Amino acid sequence: VIYEIDSVIPPSGSDVFSIDSRSGEIRLTGALDFETVTFYDLQIKSKDKGMPPLSGHCKVLLEVLDVND
Repeated sequence: VIYEIDSVIPPSGSDVFSIDSRSGEIRLTGALDFETVTFYDLQIKSKDKGMPPLSGHCKVLLEVLDVND
């Protein structure tokens, strides 16, 4: 199965997240700032290597908590 991030809302978050195409593990590539964005909606797409290839999708919702206050 191959995983990829299909879309991120807000679009400014597209450079903050990455996904391992083999394991599907989502990682941060930048810092999250509660004052800037408090909620992210990631659309994840997966596809197998069959003939024909089958695909699926899921939604990952991420809420950023302000732990400083």
